Amino acid sequence: MNNKNYDIIIVGGGIMGCSSAYHLMSLDDKLKVAVVEMDPSYTNASTTLSWGNVRIHFSLKENVQISQYAMVVLERFEEDMAVDGEKPFISWHREGNLFFTDEKGVQTAKDAFVLQRSLGCQVEWLSASEVKTHYPLYDMSGLVGGSFGPKEGYLDGYALLMGYKAKARSLGAKFIQDEVVAVSHGVQQVEGVRFASGEKIRAGFVINCAGAWTGKVALTAGIKLPIAPTKRQVFAVAPAIKPGSPLPLTVLPSGFCFRSETGNLLLVGKGMLEDSIGFDFTWDKKRFTDVLWPELAQFVPAFDTLKLVRGWAGLYDMNTLDGNAILGEWPELRGLFLANGFSGHGLQQAPAVGRYLSELILGKPPTIDLSIFGPERILENKPITELGLV
Repeated sequence: MNNKNYDIIIVGGGIMGCSSAYHLMSLDDKLKVAVVEMDPSYTNASTTLSWGNVRIHFSLKENVQISQYAMVVLERFEEDMAVDGEKPFISWHREGNLFFTDEKGVQTAKDAFVLQRSLGCQVEWLSASEVKTHYPLYDMSGLVGGSFGPKEGYLDGYALLMGYKAKARSLGAKFIQDEVVAVSHGVQQVEGVRFASGEKIRAGFVINCAGAWTGKVALTAGIKLPIAPTKRQVFAVAPAIKPGSPLPLTVLPSGFCFRSETGNLLLVGKGMLEDSIGFDFTWDKKRFTDVLWPELAQFVPAFDTLKLVRGWAGLYDMNTLDGNAILGEWPELRGLFLANGFSGHGLQQAPAVGRYLSELILGKPPTIDLSIFGPERILENKPITELGLV
């Protein structure tokens, strides 16, 4: 059999590509699935550079359901992804997530809270005084309270990725190191891909899981997606005064956020309008000292003395239309499926998305209906609303 012919080609071997490969092979172990990744070291992969956070704090039902499924998967992930008795260790820390609101945003926050509770999520509403009792270092001036998810937390994104990759490979998926420079197609039907090396491989289905590189891949098929590779920076600091216990991911109404990290460190970050577009992985010390540190010290005065230990930058595949995932078959090119535009939520959405795409491609009824994220809305310019984006 010609090894250049496959049933399905997945462009991008990050968390979304590996989850999709695993779910496809789990549903049909006779499939020929190829996963193409240009950098198997994952040096600049968004998964490995992320905060590794998992949360149900969303305002759109489908986004909440996606996260609920991720929580279920993570409980058994290490056992389910074991290969020849060797288990991945994903360091799943359930320190919780705490999303604050001020008077201006309280109704929106409470509406989302009511939705989450109606779907069976374990979330609690804390008043400002209750927050102060639990976290005495916080200055609650101007805040009315917030929603706390005690079962939420963070994990090792690289270990999660490697767990999916190892399991998919053990089930028969083939991983190829190369860069896709063109999606080949005929009249309204995808035919395969061409590599930077010049090699071509063929398949009746191609899934674009290229993350921040999504737009470049789509353009090779003549498709312009509203996705921008957007830089996000993270800073690790060591405060002089250590909290008595780990702090949850704490998100202020401004979008400023921080959480405890192993080694008595804090991770600090904030998305900003001036975040650069492009493939830039440099980080700026002055962003922390001039912008983030003052905001941190205002909210936690005890952190006015600290040491900046390190920083790094990663990329969001930012959906500039509405910040939500683009999932499903592109209406104008049969066989081309998209798993893009996660805008910083890809790691936690990968389990449900990988399963959903596999069900679509193999003609099985979706376990969770995620058709709201279909790519038709891009052509129709009909954004969907999610008020829980960070």
